[in-house]
Amino acid sequence: MESRKYPRTYHFPFSPGTTSDDRIASDWADVLQHEVVMTEKLDGENTCLKAEGVFARSHAAPTVNPWAVKMRELWDLHRHALNDLEIFGENLYAIHSIEYERLENYLYVFAIRQGDEWLAWDEVAFYASLLDLPTVPVLGRGIFSQTEIETIIEREMAAGSRLGGACEGFVFRNAGRFPVDDFEQNVLKYVRKNHVQTDEHWTKNWQRAKLWFERPTEK
Repeated sequence: MESRKYPRTYHFPFSPGTTSDDRIASDWADVLQHEVVMTEKLDGENTCLKAEGVFARSHAAPTVNPWAVKMRELWDLHRHALNDLEIFGENLYAIHSIEYERLENYLYVFAIRQGDEWLAWDEVAFYASLLDLPTVPVLGRGIFSQTEIETIIEREMAAGSRLGGACEGFVFRNAGRFPVDDFEQNVLKYVRKNHVQTDEHWTKNWQRAKLWFERPTEK
């Protein structure tokens, strides 16, 4: 049976990077009722490692794309330990519209699903550590007001990506566990304006991203 792919994440009403087919949260107070974790939204391909294989946005069949080669290597290394865990992360092996300057790995974990629940952030970080994988950068954690959220976003956008380069946006998620069916009440995102900046779709002439140690050092 095909498992559910990663849900579409609703945008904050003030997110400037929405398109005509995006969903916008009309009431986002539910998310702020909980302790939330603010993470950086990285510019990569949504990828899932699970017992059945490596899946990109669709879960109809395992991905065979050439830019998923490192993801398949990771899966082969860890597949016997995954059991019922579904590890979701950003595959940054191919450059999309942002070329990161301080890339330490090609997969940055942002969520883990187990059965009918999304695991708490501390559990996500724990399992990512066991698999020797980084999580997406954490920029803040706590209970925030709407005004505080907007202030933090403005500050972090100006600072740029923690991986070097422009910042794609941010994801705010409930720090605790929550049911799969309650995703939209527990996760919201903010995306920069004109975030798709490539003249043609990146898959046509894709290039491998360089890890930080492959870049020349400044003298």
